[in-house]
Amino acid sequence: MRVYNTLTKKKEEFVPLEEGKVRMYVCGPTVYNFIHIGNARPMIVFDTARRYMEYKGYEVNYVSNFTDVDDKIIKKAMEEGVTAQEISKRYIGECQKDMAMMNVKPATTHPLATQEIAGMLEMIQELIEKGYAYAVNGTVYFRTRKFATYGKLSHKNLDDLRGGERVLLVSGEDEKEDPLDFVLWKPKKEGEPFWESPWSQGRPGWHIECSVMSRKYLGEQIDIHAGGEDLVFPHHENEIAQSEACNGKEFARYWLHNAFLNIDNRKMSKSLGNFFTVREISEKYDLQVLRFFMLSAHYRSPLNFSAALMESSRNGLERLVTTAGNLKYLGEQGAPGAMTPQEQEQFEEAQVYVKKFEEAMDDDFNTADAIAAMFEMAKYLNTHVSAGNTKEYVEKCLKRLVDLGDILGLILLKEEELLDEEVEKLIAERQAARKAKDFARADQIRGQLLEQGIVLEDTREGVKWKRAQQS
Repeated sequence: MRVYNTLTKKKEEFVPLEEGKVRMYVCGPTVYNFIHIGNARPMIVFDTARRYMEYKGYEVNYVSNFTDVDDKIIKKAMEEGVTAQEISKRYIGECQKDMAMMNVKPATTHPLATQEIAGMLEMIQELIEKGYAYAVNGTVYFRTRKFATYGKLSHKNLDDLRGGERVLLVSGEDEKEDPLDFVLWKPKKEGEPFWESPWSQGRPGWHIECSVMSRKYLGEQIDIHAGGEDLVFPHHENEIAQSEACNGKEFARYWLHNAFLNIDNRKMSKSLGNFFTVREISEKYDLQVLRFFMLSAHYRSPLNFSAALMESSRNGLERLVTTAGNLKYLGEQGAPGAMTPQEQEQFEEAQVYVKKFEEAMDDDFNTADAIAAMFEMAKYLNTHVSAGNTKEYVEKCLKRLVDLGDILGLILLKEEELLDEEVEKLIAERQAARKAKDFARADQIRGQLLEQGIVLEDTREGVKWKRAQQS
């Protein structure tokens, strides 16, 4: 398996630190609103990478954080007159619903920045003691120039970066020793949440959060660090500087970054009116269609979102779902007994498509080519499976197609749809569980309904539900 490493700018053979195990950290969203489709791309593509590594037999420790303290969260809280914690808690819940509808597996651990403050204070103190950080008027800065290889990930030269010095100085940050130094801890402003520290009542800088959470849940060295290409600089560059300065060893072996998502060939922005949340998309499409769309291009290629491309994705996914449905029907009607020699031969012949799929995924998770291999397999099965075949042959063919879909997180066999009265019954059971403070069961029911495409909304008038539009 080869992956493209942003650090070396080339594809490399993937060799984990520990045989059979993968330690992977993916930067998660800042939770101040519903996630948008740009947030969805890394969630989907790196979930798929994880699924493929698990298919290959790796035990993957997958950590993806929620940034639950940030200027945007505080601003939203002030606008609504609630606490920052209420905002972050609300939108973590909404994000998890969207992830479930996109069939993104929960991470091994989803740490919250606010629950890891003690570790951040500890790492900042270590950096001060090692001479990599200094405090001024309650703010702690990292000495960028002291870290000799700063810029190695983004391939930026420190002297070129100094070109921005005047802008940095104009911003009033002239208390820094060097304009390129970045914040590890900052004092609170009026009305902001804060934590006690040796330097001031304040909160951590964004970059230190991921360094600390990665170290706590994965160790001082990890195999893969991933995220959107917008995080390469300064976020991931600063993570490397902090982690390696503190721990004295290489932080991450492989850096994977997905390319941007454009809308109708333009950058997504609220000002252009082309900003879409995942929840808005779910009102028009089954989010399996969004997932298929995201995987229809290589993760390092820029991706253009448009209504026409989503319709094309809907049709493409429908072809695979229809093939799986037909095979299921033929399997139920299939003749008893073992596969015939001819069926055995055809089954082995179709293995070529599994091989093509694996070759595509082994080549830096090329999901576009993997999907193409699935279409080839579907075409073969549509012509080589019929009503006269044995049950064993048809079921094995179906399983093979469904298993490849599962690696991509595509659900090819739709479960029988719940009837309205069954939904109402489950909602009543969930309400009873909440009343009894059995929140685990309540969440389990919500998850069960989400898997069936049922979206719940807790409103002042009670619980309302709707079906996500199916493809």
